[in-house]
Amino acid sequence: MTDVSLGMPQLPAPDYPADVRARLEADAKEVIARYPGSRSALLPLLHLVQSEEGHVTRTGIRFCAEMLDLTTAEVTAVSTFYTMYRRKPSGDYQVGVCTNTLCAVMGGDAIFDELKEHLGVGNNETTADGKVTLEHIECNAACDYAPVVMVNWEFFDNQTPDSAKQLVDDLRAGRPVAPTRGAPLCTYKDTARILAGFPDQREGAVEATGGAGHASLVGLRLARGEELPGGTDHVVAPRDGDRRTDEAAPAGAPVAPAGAPGEAPPTHPSSHDAPRDTSASDPHHPSGPAAEEGE
Repeated sequence: MTDVSLGMPQLPAPDYPADVRARLEADAKEVIARYPGSRSALLPLLHLVQSEEGHVTRTGIRFCAEMLDLTTAEVTAVSTFYTMYRRKPSGDYQVGVCTNTLCAVMGGDAIFDELKEHLGVGNNETTADGKVTLEHIECNAACDYAPVVMVNWEFFDNQTPDSAKQLVDDLRAGRPVAPTRGAPLCTYKDTARILAGFPDQREGAVEATGGAGHASLVGLRLARGEELPGGTDHVVAPRDGDRRTDEAAPAGAPVAPAGAPGEAPPTHPSSHDAPRDTSASDPHHPSGPAAEEGE
């Protein structure tokens, strides 16, 4: 076998010990049986081998290829495309700091910079004790809780540099750490096995997921015309004048009338997002009624 990039001979990937191989084969066959085509099981199988060694090794790639009748090149192409597959040893806890626009503006960049200095590592690097791997991550659809830090894909919301540093210190010291919402925290290997499709063994994990939090539901409640505790000053910047629905509105400020159930009142703070006729939304390009065919 030759490494094309280096032009040098490359030894075949070693195999797992016999007992590990037998256990992984049993798990892999269970996963493969869920799919009409075996190669569809590649993604969960990569999570499976990652749960064994903490990252996708050459041994893991060879195992997946043999189980699915693929080439190692095909498996490698997939494992290098998706960022959730690690290609080098990593920590028990993957600490990801969101640095997309909103989290960055709200302090994500500062958190990431301070954690790099505090831990003495760079992006995608692991602390010497093997506990924490630090990385910047893309948006995790939790902008309403910005800035967000994730540990093994569990949410830690509304973070600050100080709270983030305390978080990683607790992780390294083995002290209990509870996500802001969602399931209890587990190690990265355990997370990988869950992602491979095996039952979540964490006590209370299913019950802990719950529903959407308050911040995620504010827009929906505004659209329904519901009052929010404390009013809407901290939620929506009024447009076209001061429009409030809460009783704490300043004297003389217009209060939105009640609308039909499930509909925003006409002067509700979010009514500017309601669908409007073209002629109303764009006075420079008015649109009249559609002409009948043949006119």
